Amino acid sequence: MPAEITTRDVQAGEHRLRIGTAGDPSAEPLLFLHGSGPGVSGLSNWERLIGDLGDRYHCIAPDTLGFGDSDHPNPPPRGMAAFTELRVAATWKLLDALGVDRVTLVGNSYGGQMSLAMTLERPERVAKVILMGSGGMPDLKPLPGLAKLIGFYDDPTEDAMAELLTLFVHDPSAFGPRIREIAAGRMPRALREDVRRSHLATFDFSAGGRIGWQPDELAKIDKDVLVVAAREDRIVPPEVSHYLSRHIPNARLHIVPNCGHWSQIEHPETFANLVDGFVRGAF
Repeated sequence: MPAEITTRDVQAGEHRLRIGTAGDPSAEPLLFLHGSGPGVSGLSNWERLIGDLGDRYHCIAPDTLGFGDSDHPNPPPRGMAAFTELRVAATWKLLDALGVDRVTLVGNSYGGQMSLAMTLERPERVAKVILMGSGGMPDLKPLPGLAKLIGFYDDPTEDAMAELLTLFVHDPSAFGPRIREIAAGRMPRALREDVRRSHLATFDFSAGGRIGWQPDELAKIDKDVLVVAAREDRIVPPEVSHYLSRHIPNARLHIVPNCGHWSQIEHPETFANLVDGFVRGAF
């Protein structure tokens, strides 16, 4: 039976963050960091997974600063590098507020980039790292799906949202009408001005700044890292996961077949077993 999920606001330094949690706070903590995209939130990425794992772990899934129902800085930092720096700082303050000294990071897509940044910044506070469909390779040319995500606000309609979400999964037909339902559910949040403002600031590439790591930087990561790639990912190409697994010394690479960008949603039992086994040291 899935663990109960509760939501609340936590003051993380000067910023308020909305979090969803499952499991006993005295259990081993796992921090789930969601990806980017219009209308995304911590629970939209992780609700099923933290419910499934909450009987064993203290699962924490925040709306990252500048996403969902957490604070949206105004004015926001311009560019992914500057906004990521602020988001990482706010996430550390969230863990401080929750009394979590050391944590395993589970990051999807942009959340994977945040996980890498956090691990390089404060390795003593990171136990293990799980990257799923993660970014982090420099000079990556966006796939059409990522380009559509970045440019969503050029045509912010429910049809455009549904079309975008079909690119996140390998077989949209397997979801039936759920894709349209998910799109409709995301639209009220996506159309909020604060959400739009944060999205456009994040993807302001004119601001410059680095959004990936060179091999010698990744080589400094001494944690056990599980890199999960979806073979049919149309948002972040699997080559990024291959790049990360080649250059992080203690990385393991797992390829999920017949899967798009959302391994945790398309194959939730497989992904939950990967997380649980890796955290327990089964492989």
